[in-house]
Amino acid sequence: MNLKFLDKLISNKKFLGFRIKNYLRKKVIKEQKPEENEIRGHLEKAEHNLQFVKDNLRIGYLDWCITGCYYAVYHSALALILKKGYSSKNHDATLCVLIKEYYGVGVDKKDIELINKFYLDYQDLLFYIHSKQKRQDSTYSSSYKFDKKEVENLRVKSIEFVNKVRELIK
Repeated sequence: MNLKFLDKLISNKKFLGFRIKNYLRKKVIKEQKPEENEIRGHLEKAEHNLQFVKDNLRIGYLDWCITGCYYAVYHSALALILKKGYSSKNHDATLCVLIKEYYGVGVDKKDIELINKFYLDYQDLLFYIHSKQKRQDSTYSSSYKFDKKEVENLRVKSIEFVNKVRELIK
C-alpha cells in the first residue's frame, strides 16, 4: 500500500469504513470472538520470528531476516486486531482494522487508556508498511544482498513494535 493511500485511510473515516465493510462482505476480515490462546499464539509466533532473525543475522542470511521481521510485525498486528474481535487473512485489511481500532479513531475509554500508555502512532503504521515492502523485495527479487545495518535497524524496530503490542494487549 503506498503512502498516499495510507494517508487517505487515516484521514478519511468514511473511506476507511467503506474499505472495512467491503473486506467484511468479502470475508477477508471476519468478526471473531477474541480468544486469549490465539492472541498469545500470535505473540509467541512473533517472538519465534524475532529469534529466527537474531540467529540468521549472525550467520548472514539477511534476506531471510527481513522476511522474519515482517512476520514478527504481522503476527503482532494479528494479535492486536483479534483483541478487538477481528481476524484477517490480508495485509491491507489488517492495516485497515489497525487504523480503525488503534489510531485514535472512534475508540472508547478502555482503548484510550491503552493507547495513552503505548500509542500506535503514524510512524508505527508506516513501519508496518515499510517492513511489508522490504519483505516483498527480499522474497521476490533476485537480489539477496542487503545492508547489515539496515537489517539490524529493521530488527530493532520489529522488537519495539512487538513489545508495544504486548503492552497494548495486557
